[in-house]
Amino acid sequence: MEKVKKANGKALIPILVFLVFYIGCGVYFEYINPVEGGMGFYVMSVVVAFCIALFVAFLQNRSLSFNEKISVCAKGIGDDNITIMLFIFLLAGAFSGIASAAGGAASAANLLLSVIPPDFAVAGLFIIACIISMAMGTSCGTITVLVPIAVNVAATADLNLALCVGSVVGGAMFGDNLSFISDTTIASTRTQGCEMKDKFKENFKIALPAAIITLVILIVISISGGTAEIGTFDYNIWQALPYFILLIAAICGVNVFIVLASGIAMYFVIGLATGSLDIPAALSSMGSGTSGMFETMIVTILVASISALVRANGGFEAILNFIRKYFKGKKGGQFGIALLASAMDISTANNTVAIVVAGPIAKQISEEYGYTPQKSASLLDIFTCVWQGIIPYGAQLLIASGLAGISAVSIIPYLFYPFLLALSAIVFILFVPEKKKSK
Repeated sequence: MEKVKKANGKALIPILVFLVFYIGCGVYFEYINPVEGGMGFYVMSVVVAFCIALFVAFLQNRSLSFNEKISVCAKGIGDDNITIMLFIFLLAGAFSGIASAAGGAASAANLLLSVIPPDFAVAGLFIIACIISMAMGTSCGTITVLVPIAVNVAATADLNLALCVGSVVGGAMFGDNLSFISDTTIASTRTQGCEMKDKFKENFKIALPAAIITLVILIVISISGGTAEIGTFDYNIWQALPYFILLIAAICGVNVFIVLASGIAMYFVIGLATGSLDIPAALSSMGSGTSGMFETMIVTILVASISALVRANGGFEAILNFIRKYFKGKKGGQFGIALLASAMDISTANNTVAIVVAGPIAKQISEEYGYTPQKSASLLDIFTCVWQGIIPYGAQLLIASGLAGISAVSIIPYLFYPFLLALSAIVFILFVPEKKKSK
């Protein structure tokens, strides 16, 4: 049995160093000396910030030699869940690349857009954003596809532009939180050691009430607004179909490796059959997709190393002592994870990175307080997605505001879904009894 490390608050200094560098540079380049045409919080590479933090972690605890610290890092990186996470990131990147190149994302969005009733334009945008982000596994990709449509809807129906854009962002965060191929789902389930279908069931119970209330609000607004001219959109049913097949397969509990591999194979064949891809383009798109995951994979490796050193030096025990002191009982432990996830996302402006950082600590909290891994995975994903969909310096709102030509802050009052998701999660923690953890 692993010996419990003595609590040592100084072991958390590497995490503090990361936050100081990352937030400091973000605030400087976003507000003090803004980068023209750029996003200030993305000037400082998260990889560089974590490298600095890892260097600081190696300087601590002189009772361990350099080689012993390397061994600690290697054990952290070699964890089964970390290895599985890295493999899934690669497959998810390849799938995203070939699906987009084959026209799948555009066709799926256009197919759904073509059936929106004009009188329910705003509510329709929310529903379509939910479906597309569930299928694509990316909120930023969904926002990029749908916000230009939202701008057109707002103009033709004389609707509030920020309202239409906020509906798309809210729907995009719904799918980002629940999709089986979202990097946040992958990170939360692997760091907590649970099955994606179990996390989905736990998560869906909290997300569904928030989505339904959001939809009701938007339907009321749609009815009171003008009739929109949605326009006509070209789509290929064969290019759109695999997204929906894979979405159903994932919800039914098919192994994520099988889902992603099948998706890659389907889009390879369909791309060639419809003429949207040739063999060189298909191979290139898969390569580009996996390359897009490299930063996330490197961050995962760096965080696994830092977390292993922090744990070995007693940092995790220090956090647990704080939670034990101020958060009592199982409900208190859940609020502890919610606070931890929220703080990490507000600090990093990246929900995947926030989950990877908070994940090992959340797992230890869940074991300490005795509730299921899917519960902690769900809380991690929910609260990082809540804040990622609200903070005006996050990629989602920056992309949406840039495409719509409005300020990110002006969209925040219309982000009904993220706020309601937070409320729904708090209600569930407070009033829904916790199931006993099976042995």
